[in-house]
Amino acid sequence: MSNGEITISEQISLFRSLIQAKRFDDGTLRILESLLITRDIKSLLHVQRSLQHFMRHQSISVLRQLNALPVHRKLLILEFFVQAFAIISDLESCLALRYEAFVLRDVNSAVDVRLSVCYGEWIAFAEQAMDNRFYAIARKACEKALACFETNDILKTKDADALSEHMEAIRKVKKLKDLATVKASSQSVQAQTVEYLKRKITEHDEGSTLVVKKKQHSASFLFRNGIKKHNMRKLQELQRQPARA
Repeated sequence: MSNGEITISEQISLFRSLIQAKRFDDGTLRILESLLITRDIKSLLHVQRSLQHFMRHQSISVLRQLNALPVHRKLLILEFFVQAFAIISDLESCLALRYEAFVLRDVNSAVDVRLSVCYGEWIAFAEQAMDNRFYAIARKACEKALACFETNDILKTKDADALSEHMEAIRKVKKLKDLATVKASSQSVQAQTVEYLKRKITEHDEGSTLVVKKKQHSASFLFRNGIKKHNMRKLQELQRQPARA
């Protein structure tokens, strides 16, 4: 093992120990970034997969323990994992935890208005989710964006320009939501189609096996029956021949 490989191994070990020690800060993120610098593609993908598996497991464990913490601490931890998943190119986990953070802010905004998630944040998130084909998450974000307008007094304004601007924004969100719904439904149908085809292929293979076995059984039976008939004819011929002295 080369010194470079030992260094990488030590860095990974250090990063893991910091996560397990709950050191969710910029220093830990910098170490994570260093693990992915100047590496060949094969090694990079291997390190990414290893870190993705580890971080997913750790994030689930950490999220289960968040309830006892103050809201601001929960948000800092969620933001740490969002950035960590972005660094290791786990976009699904990144977006999922970003959504969790937005929901947490939204739920607690009644107590602290500074935590409110504005329309712009929701729609930007929805567009990002759409771009990465996470349609179900995008649809939920659109619903949250629309909810922002329901509590926005500007829709009651007599300012025609402001009202027109907001109505256009609502139209845009609804259009994006409809597209996300269709895409999510299409994704589901495609999954069902793939599963159906797999099942039919399996049934076909099993059916073919049965047919082959049946054919093999029939051929074997005919072969054995032919031998029996051949032997019977030989026996009858021998019986008809006169006995020799």
